[in-house]
Amino acid sequence: MGATMGWPAFAVLGFVMLIGVVVVLGISSTARYEFEHNGARERERSAVQAQRSHPAGSRQARRAARAAHGRGHAPAGTVRTAPPKITGTPGWWLVDDTERVVAGPFDDQVDADWAALSTGLDAVSVYGAERADGGVARRPSPEQRAWLAELGDQLDRLPGEWDELLSDEDPLTTLVVEVTAALVEAGLPLHDGPSAHPAGGVVLMPEVASGGVVVSWRTHDRMSVQHSRGAAAHATVQQSMSAVIGDVLWNLGFVVEPFGESGSSLVTALR
Repeated sequence: MGATMGWPAFAVLGFVMLIGVVVVLGISSTARYEFEHNGARERERSAVQAQRSHPAGSRQARRAARAAHGRGHAPAGTVRTAPPKITGTPGWWLVDDTERVVAGPFDDQVDADWAALSTGLDAVSVYGAERADGGVARRPSPEQRAWLAELGDQLDRLPGEWDELLSDEDPLTTLVVEVTAALVEAGLPLHDGPSAHPAGGVVLMPEVASGGVVVSWRTHDRMSVQHSRGAAAHATVQQSMSAVIGDVLWNLGFVVEPFGESGSSLVTALR
């Protein structure tokens, strides 16, 4: 009788222990999934934040991602080759027409260009890290990164009328970026309309009907709003500055025509 009563007890105990093992394995599997899932989401969030640093950087990042995605699906039977090993830290190099290093590294581009000029080398300067095969893995130079950051800050000043228009595929977006870059290079900052900053600057407005950008000048709030020098002075300065900006853009290669009666200009393309 004792042996008969013992077998059901052992069976129940074994069943309980089996359930415990299944639960433990389930918890471990769930935890591992949550860890990997959260890690993937964190990597995706970091990539999105990196792409949103500024418009140009965002476009470049997406193009690079699409290119990498395309390379990741090689046809069956193809042999994948490892990229050339990078052997040095980034710097300026002189390369020939076959992209082979002939001199370097240099501290800046001026030094590299001067070396090519003074020694008669038929080479161009590029920034990047030297590869084991004698080429250069190109990288954005510190100057390029600083410029793109500055350009992004200026594009953030575009008025709200651009919010629904800006798109990587829209030619008008490309045009306004080119106009902004040319103006900043000329030393003319955009007016910070979204932040309601009192300082003046260039105002860029979309003209969808003609596929162009209307360019005008805004004076400081002291002159435009408070009329510190009178309404006539404000009108004269704004018209004169708007006309000058149009001339600057024409000299920089844009197609420019007068727009309206306030001296504004319409930019439609690069010549």
